[in-house]
Amino acid sequence: MYAQALRGGRPRIALVVTALVALVVLLTGCTVGSTSGTATAPPGPVVEVTQNPASGTTDVNPVAPISATASRGTFTDISLVNAQGRVVAGALSPDRTTFTVGEPLGYGVTYTWKGTAVGTDGKSVAVAGSFTTLEPQETISAGLNIGDGQEVGIAAPIIMQFHGTVEDKDAAEKALTVTTNPPTTGSWAWLPDDNGSRVHWRPENYWAPGTTVHLDAKLYGLDLGAGAYGAADMTLDFTIGRSQIVKADAPSHRMQVVRNGETIMDIPVSYGEGNEARNVTRSGIHVVTEKHEDFVMSNPPYYENVRERWAVRISNNGEFIHANPATSGVQGSSNVTNGCINLSLADAQQYFDTAMYGDPVEVTGTSIELSSADGDIYDWAFDWPTWQSMSALAK
Repeated sequence: MYAQALRGGRPRIALVVTALVALVVLLTGCTVGSTSGTATAPPGPVVEVTQNPASGTTDVNPVAPISATASRGTFTDISLVNAQGRVVAGALSPDRTTFTVGEPLGYGVTYTWKGTAVGTDGKSVAVAGSFTTLEPQETISAGLNIGDGQEVGIAAPIIMQFHGTVEDKDAAEKALTVTTNPPTTGSWAWLPDDNGSRVHWRPENYWAPGTTVHLDAKLYGLDLGAGAYGAADMTLDFTIGRSQIVKADAPSHRMQVVRNGETIMDIPVSYGEGNEARNVTRSGIHVVTEKHEDFVMSNPPYYENVRERWAVRISNNGEFIHANPATSGVQGSSNVTNGCINLSLADAQQYFDTAMYGDPVEVTGTSIELSSADGDIYDWAFDWPTWQSMSALAK
């Protein structure tokens, strides 16, 4: 029976093994079928941030438009900071999709964007990126001859003195805007460099009394040529005062002060002797530039350190209207000075009290005309067409 049991059992064992093998194959086939496909990644955030200029840009002009824009989303927060962490002023649009920088940037500085934007899908992204502004080889500043809020005479020009050479005068002049009330015809003119470039604006005719004047000079970030850029913007507001004109006819030995069309002084004076060029009071329209109650004058080798009273400067070649008691005996009858206009002490003080920066002094009747050799302000020595031709924009 034992042998029969063994013989009878073998087929049953084989059948079980076969069934198990079939089951393993079947299970294996099911497992392979369930992993044969590729898994799908979840979608990324839909919001996209665009920076202007693009991140990594160098040599960006510090006054160029700077902005960041979120597409298919909005900014939760955003800022632009410099290397020290200072936040740059700017404004976020009402719909929170655009941030625009609202102030000039510095030269040669790296700026970095920071913040977060959230998309219409509710997913957020960090705002990141940076750019660097240009580094000029040189920055050029400028000065003005008139102070903000000053009242000046009817012949005062606007003088902008650059502290360096401006190669691109066209660009510089286009950045200068003069606005007047009432409207006044005038023009810029470039005079020869003198410790830097210089440009003057004067009206075609004397200013109308009471005119208000505004100058807007957009120089910062401006390419002035040869690697130089403007150091700073400038503005100026001033007013034209009363009309006062000095009439100074040398052969008459007299001088008149005309205020608003009325002669308020008519006095005896003495002009330059005229026997040498150095002694000739220059003919032409001078401009009052400064005045001193006491002033020490020198004209080597003829005289040195002479104290004069009530001195009103009318040019940089040494011409003043001032008191000189030493010539009082010939004032009104003879011209004996070294080029100045001499008055008595009383007349000099009276005139001094009326004089203002920018007043015209019209000298006539002498042998030499006022010119560039006589100092800073000889603007009225040019006729109007010639003055206009001296503009960098005259074509």
